[in-house]
Amino acid sequence: MSLTSLMRILLTRSFKPFEFRATYSNKLDYTKEEELGLYVHIPFCRSLCSFCPYCKVIYDECLAREYKNALLKEIEIVGKQSKSPKKVTSLYFGGGSPALMVKEFKDIIQTLKKYFIITQGIGVELHPDDITKANLEELKEAGVTMISVGIQSFHKQCLSALGRKEMDFGKLFSLIKEVDFEVVDVDLIFAIPQQTKEVLLADIEKAFFLGATQISTYPFIDFTFANNRYKPLPEKEKKMMLKAINDYCYDTGHVRTSVWTFAKPNKEKYSSITRDNFLGFGISATTLLKEQFKINTFSLEEYIKRIKNNQLPTSLTLDFSLRQRAVYYLFWQAYSMKIYPDEFARFFGLSLKKLFGFELWFCEKLGFIKTKNNYYQLTDKGAYYYHFIEQAYTTAYIDKMWHISRQIAFPEKIVLS
Repeated sequence: MSLTSLMRILLTRSFKPFEFRATYSNKLDYTKEEELGLYVHIPFCRSLCSFCPYCKVIYDECLAREYKNALLKEIEIVGKQSKSPKKVTSLYFGGGSPALMVKEFKDIIQTLKKYFIITQGIGVELHPDDITKANLEELKEAGVTMISVGIQSFHKQCLSALGRKEMDFGKLFSLIKEVDFEVVDVDLIFAIPQQTKEVLLADIEKAFFLGATQISTYPFIDFTFANNRYKPLPEKEKKMMLKAINDYCYDTGHVRTSVWTFAKPNKEKYSSITRDNFLGFGISATTLLKEQFKINTFSLEEYIKRIKNNQLPTSLTLDFSLRQRAVYYLFWQAYSMKIYPDEFARFFGLSLKKLFGFELWFCEKLGFIKTKNNYYQLTDKGAYYYHFIEQAYTTAYIDKMWHISRQIAFPEKIVLS
């Protein structure tokens, strides 16, 4: 039995797997949800990086125009289900390379603002090739307040292993400083084939020196459907590198804001994933509600076809049991290093200790968490084991789901056991 299967059985108190089915509804019951975020997926790229597992296609101007029209219509279909504008926390654009549609951002954001009141800012992922003064100014004018730059590494050999090229990073960050965003996140990958600890720490130092307000450090993962030339470093070396990142950031006065992110003190934080609920728009986007998890089709052609027929592009739906939803909630709470019992009780109407009292006691005895005044704090030891479990979860669940979804536009079901 795999680690993920064993943990699922123990935590949900059930042998029932996560079962996504092709049950369809043209309605998303989000109007009563609190702490709701928004996500928009822009799938277009100039070229396809082998290490990147996300849903993406080569940019084509005519196809992008057609996609924008479908995206706006999807927003309308969902937005009109609320009688009045709905308050949401944040809006996040991912991809792909979203800036390839930078001229469409104003229309997309204005359409969203017809139905949603965004209270905590707008973020967007940027490929380094897309960072120009004109693009940055257009994003700022459209309302973007946070950017995440997918540098991955500043080191020539590491960039080559990822199929990327060197560039003038100093000039790139000078442009970013001129436009002045509230948050500048820099994505870095660790455990890249042939990467050393010294190279990794030099990357982190350079990112903060050039103007990053935070860094997000993600492990190199070799998805089964990726076409990587190299294999990732062994888990032992990943562990060593994660510890090195942690030690370096603490020693230099940076704050650990999640398992993989570190920020300058007293700065706004940026995260695309730690939200209680969210609505996803676009190809492959996911929607998380209190009782359901939904996935849009990964087929661009079928996405556009569905929208033209005034139908939501939902491919699969998971109906959560109470414990399944609670486990999912805690998984991402733990990622942010803090678990608040009061927030859990408010969300589920049940005591955290009532549902997971033994697990909390056990994790505290193992040194994975410690009790603070009104929350549980993940320790550095706990953060490493979270990282280890997340890697297993990615391999067992995400890899399988994305692999099938890339091949079949509307699968009948996907069982994650």
